[in-house]
Amino acid sequence: MKKQIELIVNGIKREIVVSPNELLLNVLRDRLGLIGTKYGCGIGECGACTVLVDGESVLACLTLAIGLDGSEIVTIEGISQPDGRLHPVQESFLENGAVQCGFCTPGMIVMAKALLDENPNPSEREVRDHIRGNLCRCTGYTQIVKAILDCSKEKKSEEGNGGCNL
Repeated sequence: MKKQIELIVNGIKREIVVSPNELLLNVLRDRLGLIGTKYGCGIGECGACTVLVDGESVLACLTLAIGLDGSEIVTIEGISQPDGRLHPVQESFLENGAVQCGFCTPGMIVMAKALLDENPNPSEREVRDHIRGNLCRCTGYTQIVKAILDCSKEKKSEEGNGGCNL
């Protein structure tokens, strides 16, 4: 039986009727047109579908939408600033050449934001541990890790920029 749920997606309240087996990934991409969240493996192995649900990173390909009634969801489209400027994590990915084919990039950026919101000054080991579930076939992770580390609060404080978590 379908059920109406309310989600706050990228700051906008949405009421949507979902089936009991409807995945968050399908709701975001097919029903709400938010195609930045990628469908990769469909079994929770690649991280391309990572989004934030109530501030926690989750895999949208494994999450049933029906259980998220009242939740706040942030996708890659919601990471940028309200005025359209890129989030500092996005800027750091560009500045550090952490984007190649771009398929893993939305999930990596969302995961990086979650890490920096929780730990504004992670070590390299903490960064690598945090993103280990997000697969990248192009970069070898070096530039991705560098981008996240360059965006850490300590690094940005040294440069007078105040950190990447908003």
